[in-house]
Amino acid sequence: MHIKFNVPPYTGREKEAICRAIDSGKICGDGEFTRKCSDWLKEQTGSPGVLLTTSCSSALEMAALLADIQPGDEVILPSYTFVSTANAFVLRGARLVFVDIRPDTMNIDETLIEDAVTEKTRAIVPVHYAGVGCEMDVIMDIARRHSLKVVEDAAQGVMAFYRGRALGTIGDYGCFSFHETKNYSMGEGGAILIRSDEDLERAEIVREKGTDRSRFLRGQVDKYSWVDVGSSYLPSELNAAYLYPQLLLAEEINRDRLTSWNRYYTMLKPLEDSGRIRLPYIPDECRHNAHMFYLKTADLEERTALIRYLGEREISAVFHYVPLHSARAGRKFGRFHGEDRYTTKESQRLVRLPMYYGLSEENIEVVTDAIRSFYQSR
Repeated sequence: MHIKFNVPPYTGREKEAICRAIDSGKICGDGEFTRKCSDWLKEQTGSPGVLLTTSCSSALEMAALLADIQPGDEVILPSYTFVSTANAFVLRGARLVFVDIRPDTMNIDETLIEDAVTEKTRAIVPVHYAGVGCEMDVIMDIARRHSLKVVEDAAQGVMAFYRGRALGTIGDYGCFSFHETKNYSMGEGGAILIRSDEDLERAEIVREKGTDRSRFLRGQVDKYSWVDVGSSYLPSELNAAYLYPQLLLAEEINRDRLTSWNRYYTMLKPLEDSGRIRLPYIPDECRHNAHMFYLKTADLEERTALIRYLGEREISAVFHYVPLHSARAGRKFGRFHGEDRYTTKESQRLVRLPMYYGLSEENIEVVTDAIRSFYQSR
């Protein structure tokens, strides 16, 4: 029995929705299903402005443009993140300032951000790792006092909350992912959440290749033209049609994943209590979405051995990001501020276990039994 690391979410209603989109005769962006997905996200998050995008990368790029990031500006972010978080700002000519993470949540250490602020700083980019919120109250206070924009990389954060507020709605901009590895998927896709009406109006233009086509389609202008910089950030209606049935079952998917997460935690807790591994930490102020389940080994050598051991038993377990500041492009486009106490060390300990909608209790038992067997043999 091979246990996959990920299986894209599927409800059984996606084919019907895609056929309906095809039959409508409109499969480019901003059709019926794009609007339905956007409206659902607005209602679920409370965000006044939501636009579907071709990816979370696209959403981040839009946010960087809307934040008016200019060449030479500095952007503060964690090094422990996916490359898209950095690329969005590098494309605008910004310099990256990496800050260390907290070892408990793997999120940016909010207590280290202010010391990294200079006269060139223009934005803070918190990344909500595994759908667990960063300490946004502290981050927003720093941003307010230094007149900085906040771009939430909430790629993993749909249906997750910080102090009752949906991740992605607290900063100036929030960015979601609907990649096939996420809790809700359209294959490739994302969304940008926007707080101000002024930014939303410009975002529609940026997303439509720099034109005011959205206003034209609403009958607000008699023709549309090129009015600003922009690109093609609209997803196909076929992608949106695949996503929408999952959003309708979002609570069910969320409960299923949380059940799997809690099973993992309960079955592996004795190993943590014995000091052999570390399990995820969820702060009291956060409500997570079971985006992933990970454990931490003693060190890189043990992690490599565990992943190999599980692989030999046909269980797909993987590590995650290689810190960006250690990469060639990271060294070229940025710098690490302060001491790297945890980013590298903790990244080398982390192992992600199989997690997806519909993961069976039997498979979780197989995975956890194998992990226990590995540690009993050492």
